[in-house]
Amino acid sequence: MTYTIPAGARIGHVHLKVSDIERALQFYRDILGFAVMQYYGNSAVFISAGGYHHHIGLNTWHSKGAGPAPVNGVGLYHTAIVYPEKKDLVTIVRRLAEHKYPLTGAADHGVSLAIYLNDPDGNGVELYWDKPKEQWPVDEQGKLQMVSEAINWDDLMAG
Repeated sequence: MTYTIPAGARIGHVHLKVSDIERALQFYRDILGFAVMQYYGNSAVFISAGGYHHHIGLNTWHSKGAGPAPVNGVGLYHTAIVYPEKKDLVTIVRRLAEHKYPLTGAADHGVSLAIYLNDPDGNGVELYWDKPKEQWPVDEQGKLQMVSEAINWDDLMAG
């Protein structure tokens, strides 16, 4: 018999190795807007959206002062942060532009609109908004058909 994970299961949090806690916080707290929930000494901090105990942990336990995450190697490809409304994604895109924070890509995946960037340690970050499920592309058999197409910036920024 095959095991299927319960439908209510979810990813609780991501814990990232960073080289400098304060530099990481300048990105995650000061630009993306996460709130600090708790410092764990001077080597870790837990941050969240909306008062959850933590969505992201940042630590320097094995990485203090280390170089950026390798592009060509095994490891986390990116942390994906989903925004509840399209207008929220627009707000963060404008905020990134105000901070002149570089993007590494953007895509319309059929199911979502996604913006890609790297944090200060080279960890990939995806900021996205899920389209309503009834708009998701499916084939003739009803199977999901995600894509990676150019994002319509005018449509996105119009909210």
